Amino acid sequence: MRFEVWAPQAQDGIVLQLADGGDDRDGGNGADGARAGLPMERDPERAGWWTAEAPAADGTRYGFALDGGPVLPDPRSRRQPDGPDGPSAVVDQTAYAWHTPWQGRALPGAVLYELHIGTFTREGTFDAAAEQLAPLAELGITHVELMPVCPFPGTHGWGYEGVSLWAVHEPYGGPAGLKRFVDAAHRLGLGVVLDVVHNHLGPAGNYLPRFGPYFTDTHHTPWGAAVNLDAPGSDEVRAYLLGSALAWLRDFRLDGLRLDAVHALADQRALTFLEELSTAVDALSAELGRPLFLIAESDLGDPRTTTPRAAGGLGLHAQWNDDFHHALHTALTGESQGYYADFARAPLAALAKTLTRVFFHDGTYSSFRGRTHGRPVDRTRTPAHRFLGYAQTHDQIGNRALGDRLSATLSPGLLACAATLVLTGPHTPMLFMGEEWGATTPWQFFTDHPDPVLAEAVRTGRRREFAAHGWAAEDIPDPQDPATRERSCLDRSEAGKEPHARLLAWYRELIALRHTHPDLSDPDLAAVRVAYDEEARWLAYRRGDLRVAVNLSGEPAEIPLGDAGRVLASWQPTEPPGPDGVLRLPPESCVVLADG
Repeated sequence: MRFEVWAPQAQDGIVLQLADGGDDRDGGNGADGARAGLPMERDPERAGWWTAEAPAADGTRYGFALDGGPVLPDPRSRRQPDGPDGPSAVVDQTAYAWHTPWQGRALPGAVLYELHIGTFTREGTFDAAAEQLAPLAELGITHVELMPVCPFPGTHGWGYEGVSLWAVHEPYGGPAGLKRFVDAAHRLGLGVVLDVVHNHLGPAGNYLPRFGPYFTDTHHTPWGAAVNLDAPGSDEVRAYLLGSALAWLRDFRLDGLRLDAVHALADQRALTFLEELSTAVDALSAELGRPLFLIAESDLGDPRTTTPRAAGGLGLHAQWNDDFHHALHTALTGESQGYYADFARAPLAALAKTLTRVFFHDGTYSSFRGRTHGRPVDRTRTPAHRFLGYAQTHDQIGNRALGDRLSATLSPGLLACAATLVLTGPHTPMLFMGEEWGATTPWQFFTDHPDPVLAEAVRTGRRREFAAHGWAAEDIPDPQDPATRERSCLDRSEAGKEPHARLLAWYRELIALRHTHPDLSDPDLAAVRVAYDEEARWLAYRRGDLRVAVNLSGEPAEIPLGDAGRVLASWQPTEPPGPDGVLRLPPESCVVLADG
């Protein structure tokens, strides 16, 4: 077998250290017996690369010792059986026998469902999660979006402090577990999207700087030195990230990737990394003969993120739209702190704008940023499915002090209104796990750092952050306490009880409408028409031959809707408009109607 590593910082040489045995039957000690180290040779055709040939098989443990130093895991490791600090293991990608032929599932018309493997079930594994996929398929979900699964220290965490960007977190089930999960999802007709993090690595277990200039001080980010996308050595760093992204899609048969915080990718090259990535993914899609897509998380409010490359954009296929979330959140809750302030001044107007023009800040002043922000979306050329709309996400729940969901404070009626706006609006809808039945379990910030110094730094940093907003330290959940993760696990027994069962039935009804009425997935943003009354707290809009109305007020609403022939779905018993054209909608209720 050929081993290779890019390590331009090695001066005196690199030794490939292999271990005999090293499969999962060795008691977890990493090897049955160490072999003598094998000196690697410089690759004469690739600067900074070292290679060696050695016999190895699936499960063989190995690592690289640079300049007489300790044995380090492979930067391109496909498996870390003992965690980020242990040796790497060879993975035979052909060993898994796929059971489900899969032609892919494209993004247009999709309904996504974000989930975290570690809390979707109490077991916190791929196999346990796979057993809970059937209800999602029955609900009408088309794709599950997994939060990051790269290795990170300890057993439990969000995944955004991952390292070993080609590997899979072993406590979840490792690479074989992920393949079984994807196979099970595809068997049910569900696509699988994976959240990947290219903008930083975690603070523990990151050995990349020992090998080469993976990071640069040319730019600084909230996590320290930036990932090197444009400084000397960045060609190989880009190749490392591109190879990782394509490996997820190819080797694990994933359908798409969600790219974390692309606004934090510091990149001043003429051809940006994101353009390279979208080009490579489109090429792989053509090669494999199935649709593949990239979804960006971006704070820039820049439509060029999803504009095709031929039209001067980056060519990503979609992006999260936090502006829609913020408008909806303020309309539902009345919260106005921080970045919610501008939306809260007239929340229904903000909601109307994001339903028709995508971005609220499209060249307007942002008080949170202290400057103008964003750029208008060309509604005549940009299909609506390129923007994801949602009422809740891991970020918008977990980054709150107590990790409280909307269900902690809102009535079932308002939760139903939120569902209606997400599932009948022009965006590609996305739900956060448990949202469909109004789960009462919080989703809190939790970590499992073995290093006590790092653990205490995370704990005190979290409490200090919220102390600045008036929270008492003792009220902030301890991220390192196992109970914090336990509280965040879903309780599926709720789904069969009221009022949860009724809300779940409402989600099912709305998703069915979305799949059966083409008007609800019409990509024409310019065709969306919205009316609202800020004081009376109602909002209504037209999608083709369908009308949607929500009443967020505690009082009945009279909505001048005109002629709408029949009710397709309603949260509370509701009659269509009478001869006067007025819809009388009960308090905290919503309705979908059809013309004629």
